[in-house]
Amino acid sequence: MRLDLYQVDAFANTVFTGNPAAICPLDSWLADDVLLRIAAENNLSETAFFIPSTDGFHIRWFTPLTEVALCGHATLASAYVLFEFLGYTQQLIHFESKSGPLTVSRNDDLLTLNFPSQPATQCSPPENLLNAFPTKPILILKSEDYIFVFENEQDVLNATPNLEQLKENDLRGVIITAASEQYDFVCRFFAPNCGIDEDPVTGSAYTQLYPYWSEILNKTKMHAHQLSKRGGDVWLDQNQDRVLISGKAVLYMCGKINI
Repeated sequence: MRLDLYQVDAFANTVFTGNPAAICPLDSWLADDVLLRIAAENNLSETAFFIPSTDGFHIRWFTPLTEVALCGHATLASAYVLFEFLGYTQQLIHFESKSGPLTVSRNDDLLTLNFPSQPATQCSPPENLLNAFPTKPILILKSEDYIFVFENEQDVLNATPNLEQLKENDLRGVIITAASEQYDFVCRFFAPNCGIDEDPVTGSAYTQLYPYWSEILNKTKMHAHQLSKRGGDVWLDQNQDRVLISGKAVLYMCGKINI
């Protein structure tokens, strides 16, 4: 069996920046173990698969180790493939997912994810996660991931966490974040327990970060930056209890896989 495969840099202005995702359009679902093997072979933080549905598409996301319930950058990359290569002509794409209905709209070269907001609450994390960072956060929150709020941007930029300790996480990952002078805020994301030591740009993380920083900064429109080695810009807004997450995407590669 030969399948189309696209590799797209999401939340990127040029190739080699943002977050690479593998996108594999399907006519119908393959067995779960086959989807996971494809994702492991791609060896990217996420591989997205989608099939046609009644109102749009059904989408699923896999890391090299497991299926996840929500992924922003691979959804944005999937929409880019549909718009640019698969002849999708409407301005809005509807995706069904394990996290419910999602949409992606297009405005010139900017793609906007419409995701459910995931407000975080203050908490005390497992001691091993806290000890994984040499610098201690000033606040710790919990939603789908743990969120460590640091005093300044340099703390986020210079963080060198103990990844072995982070593997003991009982949640998906750990987001570290701080306010910024150039941007509204910056962040990084670590999920070694899911096979992702550090994710370059994590769209779904902003569903948790937006409610916090919107309240702290008293803003609805924000510009954030993920301080990974590749880096990536994200523009944020709200629509009632939804978070609008916008970014650009560029194609790195397209081809065929044989299974």
